[in-house]
Parts: sequence; structure tokens; C-alpha cells
Amino acid sequence: MLKVRAANDRGVARFDWLDSRHSFSFGHYYDPQQMGFGVLRVINEDKISPGKGFGMHSHQDMEIITYILQGALEHQDSLGNRSIIRAGDVQRMTAGTGIRHSEFNASTQDTVHLLQIWIVPDTAGLPPGYEEIHLDFKGENDPPLRLIASRQGQARGVTIHQDVNLYVARLHPDQEVTYPLGSERSLWLQVAQGSFELNDRPLTTGDGVGITELAEITLRGVSTGAEALLFDLPKL
Repeated sequence: MLKVRAANDRGVARFDWLDSRHSFSFGHYYDPQQMGFGVLRVINEDKISPGKGFGMHSHQDMEIITYILQGALEHQDSLGNRSIIRAGDVQRMTAGTGIRHSEFNASTQDTVHLLQIWIVPDTAGLPPGYEEIHLDFKGENDPPLRLIASRQGQARGVTIHQDVNLYVARLHPDQEVTYPLGSERSLWLQVAQGSFELNDRPLTTGDGVGITELAEITLRGVSTGAEALLFDLPKL
């Protein structure tokens, strides 16, 4: 079964420095029918104006993944980490018993565009932690699916404390990839940029799809630069 969460149906938060779209309930946006998808609790698409951002704030008992689509984000946290992550970078924070951090657009001229993801960990009260990787996309010879986060931190991806495999899909027009859905698994697909077809159903930027009770899916790139995140999750 495919359940589409259309981009235009997402929650919206707009400020003079931030345009944020919420796939699930978040902040002042609340929809009891959109409280997440299993252990996947938050997918926010944020566009942050030059030099602006979120001041120091705290999180607890959440795995937080930030995926940069365009621009650069300056991060600082209570563990002493300070870095700038850019397009193609993946950052993971384990909030655990508590972490404070700030996020600011590192540029004074360009907007930063990102996806921030929250996943409920399988254990509460973990020590807080931080990790980041650069994916180093090379072009035509890149694999259509790349594992970027998992419990074991496989394939040089970041490590998350939950039974989740997170892939980035980058497909050329008419390029296809098939992914099997295990009997005890569910999938969520989030289109980050461009257009795809999922089992012949058209999808575009910002669309999300919950996938259950299928043997497999076929994802086909439609537009140039099509990019999506695919979450392999425990069965709902």
C-alpha cells in the first residue's frame, strides 16, 4: 500500500528568516493524523536566510539527522563540537540525556536548504553524541541508492540508535532502482528535489510516501537532479 503525503498538505511555518515545511506534527503545527510514521517522528524541510538560524536550544532522547541540500550550516553544541556542514553532508546527533546546540546559516549571501529528521531511539537515556560524514558524490558512476545511516554505521554512514536504514536515492532520468520490502518492514520515501515515479505514481519535491504491505517498490528518476531519502523502518 502507498499512502502519499503531498508536499502542499504539509504544515507550514514562515518567519522573516525561515520557511519550514513539516511532514509530521511539529511545533505549532499539530495534526493528530500526522504524528509520524512508526519510529520516524519528524521530517522538516527548512530554508534559512543568510546569517540567520536557531540559537542554542535543547533536545533529549532523539536521533537527529540533518541532510544539507544547498548551502552551508554552522553547528555548535554543548559537547564542544563546532563545524560547518555543506551540501552532500550528513550530520547525526544523539540527544540522549540532553544536548544543546545552535544552527545558523554560515553564509551572509546564500540561503541554506536542508532536511532535518528525528528518529525515536530504541533506548532512552543514551549518552549524547555527534557525528558527520561527507558523501562525496562523483556523478554518473554513483550508486542509485547509498546507505547513509544505520544502526551499525555501515558503508561509512552515520550510526543511529534504532533499527533503521536510511538511503539517499539519486537517479538520472529514466534510471530505475528496485527495493525489496521485508515482511517485518515498512518504508518511507521523501522526495528532496526533483521528480520521480514510484510504482508508476508521479511524485515531486516535498512529497512523502508511507509504504507497507508490498513485496517491493520500483523508483524511477524523471527530472535531472532527482534526489530522495528512503527510510527502511520496523513494521508499523
